Amino acid sequence: MLKAIDIMTPEPFTLSPDTDIRTAATLLLDKKINGAPVVDAKGKLVGVLCQSDLVAQQKQVTLPSVFAMLDGFIALSSRDDFEREMQKIAATNVAQAMTSNPKTVSPQTPLEEIATVMVNEKLFTLPVVDAGKLVGVVGKEDILRTLLGKKP
Repeated sequence: MLKAIDIMTPEPFTLSPDTDIRTAATLLLDKKINGAPVVDAKGKLVGVLCQSDLVAQQKQVTLPSVFAMLDGFIALSSRDDFEREMQKIAATNVAQAMTSNPKTVSPQTPLEEIATVMVNEKLFTLPVVDAGKLVGVVGKEDILRTLLGKKP
């Protein structure tokens, strides 16, 4: 049974939280990758920045839904979600656009579990963490390579 360690990209390309958005977008495109782990100055994983985070900057703002009742308004959606969406749209650096506290896998996570997380949670860049240290990344391309019997 294949595990993350068998298909991951070791020593992945990483971004810094203070990298500007334009530079980050250029790097993702130049390296032909969907996303990259974001690490702080001490090398600690703090997030993941994906192309979808950057595409989100071009979307229309979704105003919170409310309804009126007894001369008051009741929110139907979370104000926190709205604020996070606005922060992503207005982001000027990676820290503002990235997904914080990302889902991670261990080197021993089975391929089937990784694929399930990717499909169910729509996450296509999963950092591989061992004892709190970033040791690799599994992307959707890594999964596809296994279907073709190719090594990373």
